[in-house]
Amino acid sequence: MDVFLMVRRKKMTVFVDAKESTTVQELKRMIRGVVKRGTEDMKLFKEGLLIEDQKTLGDVGFTSSTARAQAPATIGLAFKMEGITLLNLHDSYPNDVLTYDGSFEVLDITDLSTPPDLPEVMKPQESVSIHPQD
Repeated sequence: MDVFLMVRRKKMTVFVDAKESTTVQELKRMIRGVVKRGTEDMKLFKEGLLIEDQKTLGDVGFTSSTARAQAPATIGLAFKMEGITLLNLHDSYPNDVLTYDGSFEVLDITDLSTPPDLPEVMKPQESVSIHPQD
């Protein structure tokens, strides 16, 4: 059966459909075609927990009843950070320079925005029907 997934990282969302028998490694290959990063540079998460590459989507709990087209399941995506230098502002030694070689970024998924309310003219109105009385 088909499963429908939303792969999310920060503000990026990629929609993917696959079979329950698809492995996580195969899913990474599908994602690779969109994000242009190697599969070894990706980690996938379900509800904040790392998903193992050899498991199938069905093994992890993504089924046709839990990941439908009208309500896709969410998978988190984190990339490997290579040679990134950051200024450390969060611990007892501020302004230290930290270099990450080969470690992965922390999973970060930006909340989706909510649309504004419909203007009054676009809201459904109650229809009044006139029925002749007998």
